[in-house]
Amino acid sequence: MAQPSTTPSPVAAFFDLDKTIIASSSALAFSKPLLREGLINRRAALRSAYAQLVFSLAGADAAKTERMRAEVSALCTGWDVAQVSAIVRETLHDVVDPLVYVEAAELISAHLADGHDVVVLSATGEEVVAPVAEMLGATRSVATRMQIVDGRYSGEVDFYCYGENKAVAAKQLAATYGYDLAQCHAYTDSSTDIPLLEVVGRPHAVNPDRVLRKHATEQGWDILAFERPMSLRTRIPAKSAGLVALGAVAAGATWYGYNRRKRTR
Repeated sequence: MAQPSTTPSPVAAFFDLDKTIIASSSALAFSKPLLREGLINRRAALRSAYAQLVFSLAGADAAKTERMRAEVSALCTGWDVAQVSAIVRETLHDVVDPLVYVEAAELISAHLADGHDVVVLSATGEEVVAPVAEMLGATRSVATRMQIVDGRYSGEVDFYCYGENKAVAAKQLAATYGYDLAQCHAYTDSSTDIPLLEVVGRPHAVNPDRVLRKHATEQGWDILAFERPMSLRTRIPAKSAGLVALGAVAAGATWYGYNRRKRTR
């Protein structure tokens, strides 16, 4: 009789992005370069900033997050996807570097050193999340996917990576990559991510909102305090540094190609 395999199943560490890895909203953080390139106007940028302030002060309940999702979806309708991707990659270090928590960067490095996959799960759009995850050295990411028609956002959402859908994404990744969810970790600040925390064996509440703090205390989950945003330039692992360099080259090529197409129209 064949002996059962003793090889352990792969382990993943799932990280929320906003207010868990970075000390802000990633969508809000990119509002300045989007404003500068004419994709949004000053009124929209101010409205977004005000909405984010209310969001951070009052907590991320489902109704508030749904209203923000609808606003962002409406705002993005008609945007050129190649232009958005180029702007994000071109401004990535300037925008994200000052916001990354040292504690999050160290945890990501520790998980990678232990042979764990690091997965960023975020309600922000994948054109923003994927480059940020790549810069952090994450193994992969899952984010909100906007419907694209003829190279532009249609305003419809194909997959909203929020709430219960984060748990769904974690289960799908486990099925694809063989993760043992009982051995996996999850890190998030928001009570809306409780479904994700409940599907892993090692949940962690990071700078939790009031509802999550109460729930984590009742469940005996770890509660972590991330307090020190610092530039990634001197902290990212060597593997990621190479990816950043490649990303910078790709960003320059994409941006050059986009502007060249605009001039020749």
